[in-house]
Amino acid sequence: MTTQSDMDAGTNGQEAGGDLFNTAAGWVLFAAGLGLGLSILAGKYFHGSDPERPEQLGYVIEGAEEVGGGKPAEMTMAEALTLVTADQGAKVYAKCSACHTIEAGGANGVGPNLHGIMGKSVGATGGYAYSSGMSSLGGQWGWDEMNEWLKKPSSYVQGTKMSFAGLSKIEDRAAVALYMNSQGSNLALPAFTPAETETLEDEAEADAVEMAEENQNDAESTSEQTAEAEA
Repeated sequence: MTTQSDMDAGTNGQEAGGDLFNTAAGWVLFAAGLGLGLSILAGKYFHGSDPERPEQLGYVIEGAEEVGGGKPAEMTMAEALTLVTADQGAKVYAKCSACHTIEAGGANGVGPNLHGIMGKSVGATGGYAYSSGMSSLGGQWGWDEMNEWLKKPSSYVQGTKMSFAGLSKIEDRAAVALYMNSQGSNLALPAFTPAETETLEDEAEADAVEMAEENQNDAESTSEQTAEAEA
């Protein structure tokens, strides 16, 4: 009688020990998954992927470009041209019309006539007296050249007679260039290929989610294997 009781007690102890192991294993894996999730959330909240720049740099990489003031880099002219229309450019061009005509055969004024200017050689409008800086610049008025010129003429050509301060928004510059291209020019638009939208942070988050799912699956698999071994 005593022997049977001892055997029953031993069996019950083994079952209790198995249940305790399953419970402990489940909690350990749950804690690991929870810790990983909290780490991701904390990183986003405290900008772990975007740390503050130290006042004193330890090492400067030559040739690396920096965007000052924390502002995002300006889009390219090719991208800006996909966001505007020639009609928008006609409205912005009103700022230019006081000094420039643009219709075919229009007279030169304070500035030269701009009919067919896109793709045209720089400083080539007949009958207009260009500054020495503009006359010696050379090249043609392409999209990037016009973008830099409209941004700030005095910086693009030293000694230019054009007193216009420039257009600070690249969308305005693109729209004006697009409008001028429709007035006697037919310069092909530059190709624009959108950049991939997925960032390194998105990839890291996806990897973390996948790891958490794998941990959960491992926990379930361990519990099932233990239950089968005890059955």
